[in-house]
Amino acid sequence: MSEQIVIVGFGPVAARLVDELMPAVRDGQVQLTVVGEEPEAAYNRVLVADLGVGRTTADALALADAEALAAVGVDVRLGVRVRRVDRARQQVVLTDGSAVHYERLVFATGSRPVIPNLTGINPDPTSPVLPAGVTALRDLRDAGLLRQAVDGGKRVVVLGGGVLGLETALAAAEEGATVTVVHNGPHPLGRNIDRGGGAVLAASLRQCGVRMAGNARSTGVEHNAPDGGFSALLLDDGSAIDGDLLVISCGVRPRTELAEGCGLSTATGILVDHRLRAHHEPHIFAIGDCAEVRCPDAACPECRTAKGPSGLVGPGWRQAEWLAEYLTLLATGTQEEADTLPALPQEQAGVIVLKARGLNMAVAGENGAEPWDEDALTAGAVNGRARLQVAQWSDPEHGRYVKMTTRGGVLEGLVSVGMPRTAAELVGLFERTAELPADRSLLLRLDGPDQLVSGPADPQGTVCRCAGISGAKIQGAVEEGCSTVAEVSKATRAGTGCGSCHEDIKGLIEKHFQAAPAA
Repeated sequence: MSEQIVIVGFGPVAARLVDELMPAVRDGQVQLTVVGEEPEAAYNRVLVADLGVGRTTADALALADAEALAAVGVDVRLGVRVRRVDRARQQVVLTDGSAVHYERLVFATGSRPVIPNLTGINPDPTSPVLPAGVTALRDLRDAGLLRQAVDGGKRVVVLGGGVLGLETALAAAEEGATVTVVHNGPHPLGRNIDRGGGAVLAASLRQCGVRMAGNARSTGVEHNAPDGGFSALLLDDGSAIDGDLLVISCGVRPRTELAEGCGLSTATGILVDHRLRAHHEPHIFAIGDCAEVRCPDAACPECRTAKGPSGLVGPGWRQAEWLAEYLTLLATGTQEEADTLPALPQEQAGVIVLKARGLNMAVAGENGAEPWDEDALTAGAVNGRARLQVAQWSDPEHGRYVKMTTRGGVLEGLVSVGMPRTAAELVGLFERTAELPADRSLLLRLDGPDQLVSGPADPQGTVCRCAGISGAKIQGAVEEGCSTVAEVSKATRAGTGCGSCHEDIKGLIEKHFQAAPAA
């Protein structure tokens, strides 16, 4: 008898789980129901800004085909929400009045944008409806608002200095909009980047045509446009930044209200163990932005320092792939057999990459220590651990900055702005926890005058960090006939996440065809 699995949410992480469960569905081992509140099936939300500036299409963003899924027996319910979860009866009750039984329930509800408390914006926190001319740029309809502003050469104000806000600002400015980024702090990416790197990044953004308003605290919005829409962002010093569209990019918050409503344990996200099971509830799981891996065992060393959901698509995809294997084992065998599957490995610290035309930045790990800050350098140097070492190089005039924080020669944190080859090498060393060369300047020379033309990605390294796809796998797909980034993405899933690896994929394709003998 097949097992009934219900997935609540149909975003990129849920789409990956559905893909991985399809063999079990086709074999009749699993009956699958997917509930999504948007009228569209899953699409790549990370690239909504690219859609908003006309660099991609809605079809290219699609990650699932509802009709194709229905044709093989998946019950896809779009445009409907879960009203509540009845754990006693093991069913979810939907807003259309129907109820669906489950034997295993997976929360993939993702996150919602953080809407700051500003005068003139008072949305319901569980279902925000923003006024005209204000968007959080989360869905396809939001992308349409940005597209109208960009096509009309309008003034766009981006509130928030995170990576998604900066990518939106850079893309919109390049496509003709007048863009101002407003952030609270001396430089953008304040939580992730050190002071020196942040200053160079801000200057580079200005060079790319983005106006920067730092150390600015917003208090409200004005709605004096002819249609009653947004006209200005008000600041606490009494000034105002005029605009035609306000893009709010102030981070996200896990959607946990359904889990809380049925009595599950939550912190920042829905608390799950290393097998992604909700605490004290073996029938319910959570993955992606809504899941916080922190097991009930207080003595667990991994969970002692665990942080909340990463907010990145890559870790969510890896959770989906692992959970699909686990659920398939549950459906085809016993609990004991399923528990022989090794637990999901702890997710390593993420790398933040900002790739735009004319600007390259990579940030990872702990990078706040300064070279002569003895307190910071000696912190943590206990029980035989080596002290922290910092190598730093800056060329603000040309928008270049590199910082390497090491312990015992191993990279623990990095900042690279305007140094694409150095950034690629440092990211690879960071992900492999490899030791740096004793002469750190060797890395800087990668972006020297004799190597300014960027080459294709290393086939032996990881090219797409979101999906964990190596250059060798991409190269294999190209050798089998893929000749475009879209074709490689369809064959390997590389480039279906944040999109920052598209140029590297393109480089591998071009390298292959340049080497191919003429017909």
